[in-house]
Amino acid sequence: MDQHIAEAIGRPDLIRLDDRLVCLRFETMKVVSALAAVRHLLDTQVVRRGDTLLDSSSGIYAYALALACHRHGMRCHIVGSTTVDHTLRTQLAVLGATLEQMEPCSDLKLDQKRRVERVQEILAEHPGCHWMRQYHDDIHYLGYRAVADLVRTSTAGEALTLVGGVGSGASTGALAHYLREDAPGTELVGVQPFGSVTFGAEHVADPEIIIAGIGSSIPFGNVRHASYDTLHWISFDAALAGGVDLLRRHAVFAGLSTGAGYLAARWERDRSPGRTVLFVAADTGHRYVDTVYARHREAAPIDSLAPRQVVSRDGLALPWSRMDWNRADAAS
Repeated sequence: MDQHIAEAIGRPDLIRLDDRLVCLRFETMKVVSALAAVRHLLDTQVVRRGDTLLDSSSGIYAYALALACHRHGMRCHIVGSTTVDHTLRTQLAVLGATLEQMEPCSDLKLDQKRRVERVQEILAEHPGCHWMRQYHDDIHYLGYRAVADLVRTSTAGEALTLVGGVGSGASTGALAHYLREDAPGTELVGVQPFGSVTFGAEHVADPEIIIAGIGSSIPFGNVRHASYDTLHWISFDAALAGGVDLLRRHAVFAGLSTGAGYLAARWERDRSPGRTVLFVAADTGHRYVDTVYARHREAAPIDSLAPRQVVSRDGLALPWSRMDWNRADAAS
């Protein structure tokens, strides 16, 4: 029996969609990393119960950290993006977390820069606060060991390809790291939006949006570029098609990043007949009802979509590009 709701929220489900396609579905994935990170900080006496934990967030990590602080008797302060919505603001308030939300801004890079600057101001004013640094501190890898163990047990003996959004680098990077301890042939496929700097696609803009959670407008220290075998860059419209098809075909209601991951996973499955492909569904689709699912009639049939295979980032083009990364470092 769980001792706190955060433990239940962080526990994923494994759903086999067909013989070689598996969905690793979370209600809120970042709860896994936040819980383990806070527990580690307490165990190593870096922080004590009652201390204030601080970070910047566009939404999901704010909720995860608030739950982890609630679980462990900590205070929580979030410098939030303009994208933090009314539902999340209300949840944070009731959970006892404090939120400073940035003024509306159409420039994601400027929004992230302003949030980091505000975090640094708070640390100067209140040096007793602990900055969680979700994008740069690899303690956020720790929670994924148990998830990797679940995947290993459930797919025993199957050659595995893992597909998921890169984001902060913690989830897919950690899962691949732990899975490769026993199965070094595990392949890792990262999913990115156009416009993200993480793998050098900032020169290609998506006219809709940068998909939250899987890309970045600033470099992230937790991304281990040399872990990735393949990259897919997927536009908003293609991810929308993937999300709608996933719900229609398999009844899995998930976020926009999952639609992108599902699209990439199907492509990899069809071209690797000897491998099982597992893709990460990081959250549910509730935040995307109006922006994605209400537009389901606009969704292109996914069988009509295919990636443009490129050999360098100069060839990237919407709506979908694929590149063999071959576990190269960030400078490649």
